[in-house]
Amino acid sequence: MTTATPVKIEYEAIIGLETHCQLNTASKIFCHCSTKFDSPPNTNVCPVCLGYPGVLPVLNEQVLASAVKLGLAINATIAPYSKFDRKQYFYPDLPKNYQISQFDLPIVENGFLEIELVDKKTKEITRKTIGITRLHMEEDAGKLVHAGSDRLAGSTHSLVDFNRTGVPLLEIVSEPDLRTGQEAAEYAQELRRIVRYLGIGDGNMQEGSLRCDVNISVRPVGQEKFGTKVEIKNMNSFNAIQRAIEYEIERQIEAITNDQPIYQETRLWDENTQQTISMRKKEGSSDYRYFPEPDLPPLEVSQEQLEAWKKELPELPAKKRTRYEQEFGLSAYDARVLTDDREVAQYYEAALATGADAKLVANWVTQDIAAYLNNNKLTIPEIALKPDNLGELVKLIETGTISGKIAKDILPELLEKGGSPKKIIDKKGLTQISDPGELEKIVDEIIAANASEVEKFRNGRTNLKGFFVGQVMKKTNGRADPKLTSQLVEKKLAH
Repeated sequence: MTTATPVKIEYEAIIGLETHCQLNTASKIFCHCSTKFDSPPNTNVCPVCLGYPGVLPVLNEQVLASAVKLGLAINATIAPYSKFDRKQYFYPDLPKNYQISQFDLPIVENGFLEIELVDKKTKEITRKTIGITRLHMEEDAGKLVHAGSDRLAGSTHSLVDFNRTGVPLLEIVSEPDLRTGQEAAEYAQELRRIVRYLGIGDGNMQEGSLRCDVNISVRPVGQEKFGTKVEIKNMNSFNAIQRAIEYEIERQIEAITNDQPIYQETRLWDENTQQTISMRKKEGSSDYRYFPEPDLPPLEVSQEQLEAWKKELPELPAKKRTRYEQEFGLSAYDARVLTDDREVAQYYEAALATGADAKLVANWVTQDIAAYLNNNKLTIPEIALKPDNLGELVKLIETGTISGKIAKDILPELLEKGGSPKKIIDKKGLTQISDPGELEKIVDEIIAANASEVEKFRNGRTNLKGFFVGQVMKKTNGRADPKLTSQLVEKKLAH
């Protein structure tokens, strides 16, 4: 009697993200208190954000403008009528014991954005559209700082800082369209790009300006019903989002395989152990006892105001990537690198305004300049090399005035001190030698001085051609025209 081989079940993950974006308004969402990060504890507070009896909140109009602009940027519907609600929960850093948020009538619904997935080996890019359920405005809570030290219990007490209370947030809720950690991380990064392009927030995850909660479940491939959903919090980087999801997928599949239950709960990502840890059982919407906020009137966005905000939108990352490919003939990968940061894209386009070749400028920005920025932890506005000078440098290479090697030799000086590349090469006498007669004399000298290598070349060691070209470049301090030098060396060695 033969035993049937167990059928291996393939599983897929169903992932959705709840992303909180902190806005960069000067004041909080419902009062005049400053939103400045890293202020001394409990200095940016007032009776309104501390929830004193009898105070009345007033909506910061800039928060509404930012919400609408982000809604337009994610291709969503802007509600002509929406309202605020009270979300009840009790926690030490929530002074009112409720949060002013939006529940059943949010300002934005039914959007989407396109993400790009890069193959690390081939650099090939595939695209996927992710639906967005809603976007709503709300206020942030405060911050608990756990202090003291006990050998067994850990921290002995907690301190509360209310500076962050009332800081404006936009919460963006995706559809469960994500399937992998890579997709989720890229979705979060694309949202950050849009936020930064719009200028409504810095998206700095280390400072909590962008926070992502992941909802994840697994199910057998082909099954329509979702599995039990688990929420993961406490991720402070895009890399952590990807690793947390990959770990949780494996954990849930292993639990199902071993007939162990999966609970609907909130888990934390532990960076030290690289695993998720159970925090609490997940609340449902009924636990929050939502009801309309009585101290704030409903919001109505007129068509005229909507059109005015729409006109203020910049060219967004996805559109800019497409334009770079079509207009400048760049690869999808280079277009992605150049548009990842709005300031880099502005620098690139300013360099192109000099008339320099688009692909050559792209190479300098994405390679040599990017390496310098990364090594020195700088942003592109901080370097001394201005975009018009980069354009000048590229045009000097295009016209044959200098070689690419000379350009690389003077680049460190340009990056640190700036200035005109042409003035530098004129001052240092670095103009490329392109005169055939002058170069021919130098080639003749090199060949005459290396008779044994010439004989080896003519006996079949053709790879020695590079040796002769290198000697010419060495003798001219890299000023010889590489292409012309190669042609002359080949011609001389053939006789």
